[in-house]
Amino acid sequence: MGETALKKKEFAVIGLGRFGGSMVQALSDEGVEVLAIDNDEEKVNQFANIASHAVVGDTTDEAVLKSIGIRNFDHVIVAIGDNIQASILTTLILKELGVKHITVKATNDYHEKVLSRIGADQVVHPERDMGRRIAHNIVSNNVLDYLELSDEHSIVEIVASRRLDGNTLIDLDIRAKYGINIVAIKRGRDIIVSPQATDAIRQGDILIVIGADTDITRFEKNVVEE
Repeated sequence: MGETALKKKEFAVIGLGRFGGSMVQALSDEGVEVLAIDNDEEKVNQFANIASHAVVGDTTDEAVLKSIGIRNFDHVIVAIGDNIQASILTTLILKELGVKHITVKATNDYHEKVLSRIGADQVVHPERDMGRRIAHNIVSNNVLDYLELSDEHSIVEIVASRRLDGNTLIDLDIRAKYGINIVAIKRGRDIIVSPQATDAIRQGDILIVIGADTDITRFEKNVVEE
């Protein structure tokens, strides 16, 4: 059920520079539908086989965004890097067209202030936040934080769903079934480090999980997501 819910979500990435490109790659790796948009045909061609769809277009033109059907996308990421005016204008048009969720890359603090004022739902700084980390957070509502240890291993904070409520670690047998380890549990202001097998998980606990990315994703889909 989790996987089906993910696949229903559709994303669009505007601007295919280093950050936007990494977002398209990461979202595609997550298995979701992603539309890649740039006004540079060469960049669009680079992502034609990675994104679900890739189109050339000037997103500061409202008619172009309407013709793409941008308001039908659940989440639009504006990753325009070298033109603050184009970034702001694109965000403004997306907002006016009623896009549900808009994440925008900010170049500096002034840019961030303007974006927040005109209604960007989330503003990110690529220097501080890796595209892959942000993509993972966007796709999985249960994941609060994401840290890459290597290309294939991560530490992830995951919110325990109702499905896990009352189960002990031994009941769930997570290490044997998924090959991952819960290294700590945050409960309100308390943190249980190296939890015992008999410790019960409560709904809303934050599980700090370490393991291979593929195993963590399998755990999220099969156990955590409602």
